[in-house]
Amino acid sequence: MSTGRRILTTHAGSLPRPGRLVQLYAHRVNGEAIDETALAAEGEAATRAVVAQQRDAGIDIPSDGEQVREGFFLYVQRRMSGFGGKWTRRPSREFESYPEFAEVRRQALATTKGVTNFSPPMAVGPIRYEDRAANAAEIDGFKDALKAAGGGFADAFITAPSPGIVAMAMKNQYYPDDQAYLTDVAEALKVEYVAAIEARLMLQIDAPDLALERHLTYADRPVADFVGFVERVVATINTAIEGLPRDRIRLHVCWGNYEGPHDHDVALRDILPAIAEARVGTFMLPFANPRHQHEIKVFRDIPLKKDQSLIVGCIDTQTAFVEHPEVVADRLERAAEMVGDPARILAGTDCGFDTSAGMGRVTADVVWAKLRSMRQGADIAAGRLF
Repeated sequence: MSTGRRILTTHAGSLPRPGRLVQLYAHRVNGEAIDETALAAEGEAATRAVVAQQRDAGIDIPSDGEQVREGFFLYVQRRMSGFGGKWTRRPSREFESYPEFAEVRRQALATTKGVTNFSPPMAVGPIRYEDRAANAAEIDGFKDALKAAGGGFADAFITAPSPGIVAMAMKNQYYPDDQAYLTDVAEALKVEYVAAIEARLMLQIDAPDLALERHLTYADRPVADFVGFVERVVATINTAIEGLPRDRIRLHVCWGNYEGPHDHDVALRDILPAIAEARVGTFMLPFANPRHQHEIKVFRDIPLKKDQSLIVGCIDTQTAFVEHPEVVADRLERAAEMVGDPARILAGTDCGFDTSAGMGRVTADVVWAKLRSMRQGADIAAGRLF
């Protein structure tokens, strides 16, 4: 929660990766041999750079920018056993309604040199967490970068994916049913959940599945079926984080970090009661983009629990427009009104800026300008609210 007369600033985790790092990830994903030592060195240097830049931009609660991962969930295939092969995810249902847009997007993606989330591996064997050293190295590298930046942060967080997004995106070709697969994925991810807390970092669970899968996997089924899926994933998350301090855990939910019509997205009002059952201290939702910013009003009718806070997405990660600080302030003031207490809101981004290496829509110089503007807007809002 924000403290005193200050609204804390944070973001969703991933930040732009240097071009050399993107190239290495893209080559590896394409099956080409790369220098793994060079990759590790590039990742370490990039982590130090983005932590220092977050400090300079006024971010209170930074991350490692996910620099040592090729994607926000794809990286687990290298730390866990049981994944192999490749398949292609079905496109969002909305693209069927906009064939011209879908074709332009297809052409743009075909010429983008990066790592796509839509050709992931599958589960072809039992899922087990194997490479704890890689997870420990990422945490140690982040903590070293925090120390090198000279402090000045209120806290720090590291991300890990929801079992739901892994189980939906990385198709089940082994388990007898989807629940058995989901359960094993959650048990494996628990290694990273626990490690984050033990390292005295905040844990952010990235769960786009809790909204995104409505217009992907559940596109042709009733909303009630999708809500049932959300309930099952949330229950699975709760089991995985049992015994961990809820005030150190935040849950990020979104409708997909891509530019598109988004007019097939499920309404927040339909899914929030199920999402709210997650035993976490903070929720993070996108309220800057033009499709969902009105839904902040839902919290007036479905309030947070007394010990919970909300990270308000007040910066759009899919446009090069740099939000004016007054726009940020307006969004935060409205959120404070809907939540009912300005001390229970934080300023954040709608999603990550580079959730899969090289696929971000916004260049690094604009990203840092956006984050500086968020800091300024949070200060303006705090001056009015406290």
